Amino acid sequence: MGRIVMEISRLARECGVNLPPELTLLGKTLLNLDEIGRTLDPTFDPNASIRRNSAELLTERMRQSASPGNLLASLLEAREFVGKLPERVNRVLDLVSSNSLRVRVDAIDERELISGLQKIANRIALGLFLAALIVSAALLAQVPTSFRIFGYPGLAMIFFLTAAAGGGALAGSIVLSDRKQSEKPPTVPSRSRAA
Repeated sequence: MGRIVMEISRLARECGVNLPPELTLLGKTLLNLDEIGRTLDPTFDPNASIRRNSAELLTERMRQSASPGNLLASLLEAREFVGKLPERVNRVLDLVSSNSLRVRVDAIDERELISGLQKIANRIALGLFLAALIVSAALLAQVPTSFRIFGYPGLAMIFFLTAAAGGGALAGSIVLSDRKQSEKPPTVPSRSRAA
């Protein structure tokens, strides 16, 4: 386990991800514990030990949770719940009978979601169109013609320059809209309760 944690820390460092230093300390501690365990008993298998002792440990935990103090606290909570249940049921039934029961749900903003999906679809469509222009420019570059721009076939260069301009405009649009989005304060949904 210690080797795995140390390998995760090393890979994170290589990828530029900053992990908390405690994770490295945990990895070193686990490596030391692995070594100590192998020194004390080289034949010890922790997984087999956990399988053998898990039922006994679970039984011991259940015994501890079933102490008289815990049982008494649970009984008091159950008594309080049962004592307030008729009042709560009456309140809900009164609201239902007077047609005043309301349930409010904070959900996603559908308009914002649809707007975002439309922006994504438009960007994908524009990207496909620009890719088609570049592919057609490459194919037209093989066609011999007397009309030339910068020494290349003219129609191919027009397609390529149009694709380059469209790509630049798309990149600019993405940067501007992302900047506007990051400057906009986040909307926090209001907390509401069921009446």
